[in-house]
Amino acid sequence: MEYPHNNLLTKTECTVLRGLAIMGIMLHNYCHWLNPVVKENEYQFLKHNVSWLSQVTTGMNSLYPAHLLSFFGHYGVAIFLFLSAYGLEMKYGQALTYSGSAIPKTGFYRFTRYHFLKLFKMMIAGFVAFTIVDAITANPWHYTFMQVIGQLGMFNNLFFNPDRNIWPGPFWFFGLMFQLYMVYWLLIYRRHWAWTAGLMVLCTALQWLMNPEGEVLNYYRYNFMGSMLPFGLGILFARYGERIILIPRDGMVNLMCFVVTLILIVSANDNFVTWTVIPALVCADAIYFIRSVEAIPSQNLSSLIISTLEWLGSISAALFVVHPVLRKIFIPISRRGDIYTGLLLYVIGSLAVAWLFREIMKKIPSPQMNAQ
Repeated sequence: MEYPHNNLLTKTECTVLRGLAIMGIMLHNYCHWLNPVVKENEYQFLKHNVSWLSQVTTGMNSLYPAHLLSFFGHYGVAIFLFLSAYGLEMKYGQALTYSGSAIPKTGFYRFTRYHFLKLFKMMIAGFVAFTIVDAITANPWHYTFMQVIGQLGMFNNLFFNPDRNIWPGPFWFFGLMFQLYMVYWLLIYRRHWAWTAGLMVLCTALQWLMNPEGEVLNYYRYNFMGSMLPFGLGILFARYGERIILIPRDGMVNLMCFVVTLILIVSANDNFVTWTVIPALVCADAIYFIRSVEAIPSQNLSSLIISTLEWLGSISAALFVVHPVLRKIFIPISRRGDIYTGLLLYVIGSLAVAWLFREIMKKIPSPQMNAQ
């Protein structure tokens, strides 16, 4: 395995990218529940939603920011998948130390147990809080026994009609990540790069055979197959760096790459085939954005943006699990007409509660990889 360290992401940059991703996810998951706001194409390619976006963005209006956040914000998930894969490969992928001695391969049981418990630790506090708030607010979800067990076991993505079996909706991510951890160990871990590339191509191309608006595609994208492209990209980027994503060293060139890639992302939404590759473009564009910000001539402005996103990234896990709780509380304000008042209170509340949740999650014992 090759791990060129020139031009790879620093730990700070990874945290900043997580901050960028969680803000997109959090704002999307609020805005897309508002009736006047355009809906996204996350699991299915609905041509109506593309036309709707074109219609509502032809001129500036008060809902313009909400439309964009609703339609594009979910791509923060792709950034999370990319970073998760990047971190996995950097941690486990090397077969040799720098001195040349062999690094033992981690066993399947130890690997999956460790990562299941990590995910469970993050999920359980948020799930309990959400079910309590959901039960005492308007329009509670009526859980079935298997829906609860499926969430606790993180296999509810496998239920047919996942839209009607996973609540809160963002918690589908836990089952997805657990699937990807198993796929990583079984098919990618210390294997030739062609295994990763093959999975990326196969899982992406299979979508082209499906009905763009059908339930089969919806189910497919709720599971690991629909996320192999950004996940595999993170694996390959960890191994081969700028041979996978070319990152210029000049700040202005990074800015140009960011703008061009952003245009490609917007344009790719018009076609079903190109829509399936948008997650890869988003991952690259997020890196271009961060590198562009780092190159801003005003050091104060650059530091402000980076430090803000870094702080958001540091609480991203807690923010992910608590934002559905706060959404349930504040979204009635927006639905009554005060859209941005409700959104502002939701953001403030989510940030404050996420900080508290992070402190709570620190009290939960962390799993140990060397535990038998």
